[in-house]
Amino acid sequence: MEGSFFDKVRRNAWKHIFRHFVSDETYLRGLYRSFFGRPLNLDHPQTYCEKLQWLKLYDRHPEYGTLVDKEAVKTHVASLIGEEHIIPTYGVWDRPEDIDYDSLPDDFVLKATHNSGCFVICHDKTKLDKQRINKKFRRALKADYADTYKEYPYAYVKPRIIAEKYMEDESGELRDYKFFCFDGKPELMFVALDRQKEGEETKFDFYDMDFRHLPITNGHPNSPVAIPKPKSFEKMKEIAAILSKGYPHVRIDLYDINGQIYFGEYTFFHWSGIIPFDPSEWDLKMGSMIRLPQREK
Repeated sequence: MEGSFFDKVRRNAWKHIFRHFVSDETYLRGLYRSFFGRPLNLDHPQTYCEKLQWLKLYDRHPEYGTLVDKEAVKTHVASLIGEEHIIPTYGVWDRPEDIDYDSLPDDFVLKATHNSGCFVICHDKTKLDKQRINKKFRRALKADYADTYKEYPYAYVKPRIIAEKYMEDESGELRDYKFFCFDGKPELMFVALDRQKEGEETKFDFYDMDFRHLPITNGHPNSPVAIPKPKSFEKMKEIAAILSKGYPHVRIDLYDINGQIYFGEYTFFHWSGIIPFDPSEWDLKMGSMIRLPQREK
């Protein structure tokens, strides 16, 4: 979940009160209608976005909390694909005031362990505005996706701040390769770029598993320039399949740095199932790829 999603959610001020007085199902029905302009079909969901709402309600497993925790997940992933695919951690803290900057190198990244979009990239510790950073993370640590979007795995995550090694690929940034996987099978993916360029909107470009560009936009525009196929694309597909095995649907995010693959994160609810696909037929196509498990209450 990123920019335009949050902008639209803020405009739906009703939800800040509404969500505390109704069931999760009623809340999600209202949230879905506010974005799509039509009722949410939970009895016979067909589209990708409908099925994500169904999974929020009826496929709840506490162990998913470990997978969406940016620090706790590393041990799990290393056990499956090896420590060499894990971005090194420099430290983890409960409060921004506790960050031990003296222990950190000049280049590092700070992130919240429980949400998306909150990060600070540092290339020179002497120029850090620690007061601004503290304010940013105090606000970020209060974010609760389990409450705001009913993404239940986050109910099991303790909000913390993690410092990681700064990573950069040959493009001069860190392109994110995000694989949509269904029962352990990657079916399509998108590349996220321009996320760190000031004044530049993030770009999403979708591809099939032969790295052929797909005519899809979703939340962000396509890039105006062609994106080269990463050298390790086939290996990334293999890793995505390993990490996603056993889950009806999950998005596996990976990085490719000079042919070396690094794990990014598990995402069970892309855009929280709220941002429409254009053309809308892809919402239905991707929905057909999700085989819903037996309903759990």
